Amino acid sequence: MKARVRVYISGMVQGVFFRHETKKRALRHGISGWVRNLEDGRVEALFEGETEAIEKMLNFCRKGPPGADVQNLEVNTETWKGESQDFTVKY
Repeated sequence: MKARVRVYISGMVQGVFFRHETKKRALRHGISGWVRNLEDGRVEALFEGETEAIEKMLNFCRKGPPGADVQNLEVNTETWKGESQDFTVKY
């Protein structure tokens, strides 16, 4: 089943290769979408793909890469649109 979620990750999540590792894992799991840093110190990501693959991405986001200290993960379910065929880092 296809799904789409927008996530906001807060804590010590910038400057620890969070976006790079998110992209690497998204590509590995066949997820499309994007990830970016926000000015308030959070990371925002949009994931589209199979429900099981998105769950794997959410599990990663709850912990983050080494050096990250995730304090909160906000997950918002959206209507699947199939807008993207790849996964990018937005700047």
